[in-house]
Amino acid sequence: MTYTQGEDPTPFERLKEMAALSHRHARGLPLQVELKTYWSGIGFRLGGQRYVAPLGEVAEILTVPGYTRLPGVKNWVKGIANVRGRLLPVMDLGDFLGQPLSARRTHRRILVVDHEEVFSGLVVDEVMGMQHFVSDSFDPDLPEDLSPAIKPFINGVYEREYQWQVFSLFALAQHPDFMQVAV
Repeated sequence: MTYTQGEDPTPFERLKEMAALSHRHARGLPLQVELKTYWSGIGFRLGGQRYVAPLGEVAEILTVPGYTRLPGVKNWVKGIANVRGRLLPVMDLGDFLGQPLSARRTHRRILVVDHEEVFSGLVVDEVMGMQHFVSDSFDPDLPEDLSPAIKPFINGVYEREYQWQVFSLFALAQHPDFMQVAV
């Protein structure tokens, strides 16, 4: 807008000018990006398979502490450890499932499950940190070659570079075979 000499624009006219100027110099809106939701869990390896446990089911991750062996228990019960003043039963998850742990002890970790009355440490080959998956990539169908020993604990699969089977620590903690530790 142009004004004659001595004529001052009104505040409303100034706002209209600024709006027009802004529109002329404005860039286009960014492209709309499809938002994706993600599911996260703790990745771990057992044998040659990659698993992921829901975040809410892993109470803690530990290096394998010193533990005391217990008499009269099944071979997958390794013993009991004192972790910050609390007694933690140490279980070999691979041995329980019939998938022996690898020989590399330096990478082994313990996933602690604390669910209802069960407080246990599960020895796994390796913890691979937090894993994030696009929620839409979840497949509830179980792999055909899944071992019967592990089937009750697998809730489905995420596919990302590798196949990640969703392993429920809570389902394990409630399973009758896991609760029977005496020989």
